[in-house]
Amino acid sequence: MKLLFLACLSPKTGNHTTAERIRSHIESAGHTCELRDAAEFQSPAEVASLVSRNPPFEAALAIHLFRAGRLLLDTQVPFGVIFGGTDINEDVKVEQKRVVMEQVLLKARFAVAFTDKLKEEAELFLLSPSSKIYVQPQGIHTEVAEQFCWAEFLRSSGVSSERVDELRVFLLVCGLRRVKDPLYLVEVFSEWHSENPLNVLVIIGPKLPHWSNKRCGCTASVIKRRIQIDPVFTVEVEAVVQRTAGVFLAQERSQQELHAAMKRCFAVVNSSVSEGMSAAILEAMDLGVPVLARNIPGNAAVVQHEFTGLLYSSPQEFVHQSQRLLSDHELRERVVRNGKVYVEEHHGLKQERETYQQLVDTLL
Repeated sequence: MKLLFLACLSPKTGNHTTAERIRSHIESAGHTCELRDAAEFQSPAEVASLVSRNPPFEAALAIHLFRAGRLLLDTQVPFGVIFGGTDINEDVKVEQKRVVMEQVLLKARFAVAFTDKLKEEAELFLLSPSSKIYVQPQGIHTEVAEQFCWAEFLRSSGVSSERVDELRVFLLVCGLRRVKDPLYLVEVFSEWHSENPLNVLVIIGPKLPHWSNKRCGCTASVIKRRIQIDPVFTVEVEAVVQRTAGVFLAQERSQQELHAAMKRCFAVVNSSVSEGMSAAILEAMDLGVPVLARNIPGNAAVVQHEFTGLLYSSPQEFVHQSQRLLSDHELRERVVRNGKVYVEEHHGLKQERETYQQLVDTLL
């Protein structure tokens, strides 16, 4: 079967990684799966035209009900959708978007939620039948770059210290988007850093894609639609970080280099306002690194407080939980051990692959 797969494909983002992984699951079953960036298309009519070209696509799949799913409304082929997180947590609050997403869910053959909570929210806000929504947690695979220099990584991020091995580096992995709230902890962390200069916060994640028309073969309008990172907010984050002691902004790295940096840091941090399921949190657990996550539904679905990680509800509580992690070695060992076991038991690639292969078969 030839299948069209639409997703938001900004480089080095969780969405991109998830889409590539699911595409590989589908192709391993013998199907042809063409992954396309939803930002390439301005309307459902454009996608309908693409689907009907010879040889035509026989089915379709989309990640994110609104950004990608709405583009499938004019197609005549069966399709499935995967909730992205912000569609159910944020976009449902906008009436115009909610109406469109209900239409998508009504027409879709199936839908996939990463968590039970996300499924419950979709059923509540989008009036969808429970039988159509399947729960499949994200499958996690980590790979650490062999040629990675921790000292060079810190130096290139602006961290200057002769006591590199003594630093407690808290790594905030996120794109510079308001929904990720990268400035949430900056002020309180800087105050904590002034008390103990060995504690530093490094923010790492994609800013603006550095494409040119020539490199990607896209028109300027397509590139503009592709950019989901807010350029105004990016400038704001850079300005705040530049004048804030103890907080640094790292250049984005490849997935393997990011995993290497995560493995060397003291703890991985999440400060998002909304999450579907944070791959960075699960990757940290898989790498044996403790997690400090903001207490929101998407994070609480995978982080059990004091068992697989630590949750916080305010910047001040973040510092308190961090101090506990620093002083209580038994707590640190426990959350690391349990986090690793949790990922192995609930986020394996084998189950994820089987689920998507079975669901795609229903589109035949």
